Amino acid sequence: MPFAADCGLNWMIIVVVPEADFMEYIEANTRTTILLCLGALILATVIGVITSHWITQPILHLSFASKEIANGKLDQIVTVEGINELRVLAQAHNQMATQLQESFAGLLEVNRQLEAEINERKQAEEQLLHNAFHDALTGLPNRAFFMERLKHTLQRAKRQENYLFAVIFLDLDRFKVINDSLGHLKGDQFLIAIANKLEVCIRSTDTVARLGGDEFTILLDEIQDLSDAITVVERIQEELTLPLELDGQEVSTTASIGIALSSTVDYDQAENLLRDADTAMYRAKALGKARYELFNPEMYTNALARLQLENDLRRAIERHEFEVYYQPIVSLTTGRILGFEALLRWQHPERGLILPTDFVPLAEETGLIVEIGYWALHEACRQMQNWRVRDRINSLEKISVNLSVKQFSQPDLIEQIGEILHSTGLDAGSLMLEITESAIMENDDEANAALSKLRKMGIELSIDDFGTGYSSLSRLHSFPISVLKIDRSFVSPIDANGKNLEIIETIITLAHKLGMDVTAEGVETKEQLAFLKKLNCECGQGYFFSCPLNNAAAVALIMANPHW
Repeated sequence: MPFAADCGLNWMIIVVVPEADFMEYIEANTRTTILLCLGALILATVIGVITSHWITQPILHLSFASKEIANGKLDQIVTVEGINELRVLAQAHNQMATQLQESFAGLLEVNRQLEAEINERKQAEEQLLHNAFHDALTGLPNRAFFMERLKHTLQRAKRQENYLFAVIFLDLDRFKVINDSLGHLKGDQFLIAIANKLEVCIRSTDTVARLGGDEFTILLDEIQDLSDAITVVERIQEELTLPLELDGQEVSTTASIGIALSSTVDYDQAENLLRDADTAMYRAKALGKARYELFNPEMYTNALARLQLENDLRRAIERHEFEVYYQPIVSLTTGRILGFEALLRWQHPERGLILPTDFVPLAEETGLIVEIGYWALHEACRQMQNWRVRDRINSLEKISVNLSVKQFSQPDLIEQIGEILHSTGLDAGSLMLEITESAIMENDDEANAALSKLRKMGIELSIDDFGTGYSSLSRLHSFPISVLKIDRSFVSPIDANGKNLEIIETIITLAHKLGMDVTAEGVETKEQLAFLKKLNCECGQGYFFSCPLNNAAAVALIMANPHW
C-alpha cells in the first residue's frame, strides 16, 4: 500500500503474509460469526417461544372460556397476569360472563314463572272445559256434553246399518217435596246420591247426564232391541226405591221415565230424539208417575196439540173466553137448594165448550190457573151478590168456589181473596172455598196457618174430592174444615143393592164425629139419593138434581124453587 511521509518521501511498503495464516484468521472469524449468529438465533427462538407462550396462553384461555360460554357454561372466569391489554380483555370477558350468568339466571326464573303460569293456565282451561261439559253439583256430563255425544251416536247410526240406541229421559217424582221439607242442602245431597245410583245402573259405554233440576238423561249406546232399554229402566226404578238416609231420615223416590228409540223415527237431529224422550216422560208423568213410557209419533202430535192449547189458554184470558157455570148443592134434609158450586167453562172460539178436565191440568202446570182461578172467584162472588141485590134471591146460603193448589200456595192469597170480597161486596160468610187434599197435605204448618186466616175472615172451608188423595180424617181434624165432599168415585157405584155403601157410611160417621158436615158429589139416581139420606148425609150434588147451568138457567132454577 502507498505510504507518504511528512518529509515528502513517497514509499510503497509491501507486507507479505502467508495465505494459510490469513485464511485461518478469516475462517476463525467466520466460525465465530456463525456461532454468534446461531447463538443469537437460538436465543431469539427461545425468547420468541417464551414471549409467544406468555402472550398466546391467556388468549387461548380466553378463547376456551368463550367457547365454553357459547356451549352454555357461563361460569367461565379467566385470570390473566402480565400484559395490561390482555388483563383488560380478561376483565371485560369476566364482566361479560358475570352479566351473562345474571341475565340467564333472570331468564331462567322468568322461564320458570312462565312455565308455572302456562301450567296454571292449562289447568284452568282444562277445568273450564270440564265445567263447560259437566254438571257442577253431581259431576255428571251436562246438556252440552250429552248433546255432543248424542250427535256423534246419531251420525254413527246413519253410517252403520242396524245400529240401534236409545235415549232415556228421567224426572224425579217427589224431589220438590224432599227439597222443600229437608232444605236445599239436603236436596243437593239427594241429587248427588241419585246421580251415583244412575251411574251404577248403566254400562261404561253409556252416558248419563244431568240436564238441570231433577231431570236426567241417559244414552244407551249400541243396544240389541227395546228389551235392553227396558231392562235398564226397570233396574233404575228398583234402585230409586231403595231408601237413602238424609239428615237422619230415610228418603226414597220414584221417577217418570220416557224412552225414545233411534229406530222409531228417521231422526236427523239429536234435539228431536231428546224432545221425543221428554215427551214420553211427560206422558208417563200424566199417567200417574212412577212408570215409563215408550215414545210413539202420536205423542208428538198430542204434544203439539197441547202446545196449541196452551197458547189458546193464554189468549183466552185476554179475550174473556171463560164462563162460570153453577151446579146446585141440595140439602138432603129439606130437598131445597142451599147454594151453588161455581164451575169454570171455556168457550173456545173454534173448539166450542171445553170442560175443566181438558184444560185445568194444563193451567195448573203452566201457572195460568192462578190468574184464571182469581177471575173465577171474582166472577162467582160478583154473581152471588147480584143474585141477592139485583134478583132479590135470599134463599142461597153459600157460593162454593174451587181453590187450586197453586192458588193456595200463593203468598198473597189472603190479600187477594179479601180484595175480591171487598170489590164485589159479598160478605165472607157467604163464600165457601173448596180445597183438595193434596193442597193442604204438602205442607201442614203453612196450610193450617192459611186456612186459619181464612176462617177468621168468616169464610167456610171444605175438602173437595175426599178419598182421591192420601189424607186421613184424623189428619184433617187438625185443620179448620167444616165440610167434607165425598168424591163421585165413591157415590157412582152405589146401586139398588147398596154396593159401596159401607165405605161411604164409614166416611160420613167419622166426619160427623169430627164435627164436619158431608156433601156427596156425583148423585145421579134416586137410589143413590135414598141411601145417602138414610146415612144422614147433609148435602148432595150431581146430575140427579141438575147439570151445571149458566147464570140465566141458574136463576130460573132458583125461581122454580124445586124440591127433591
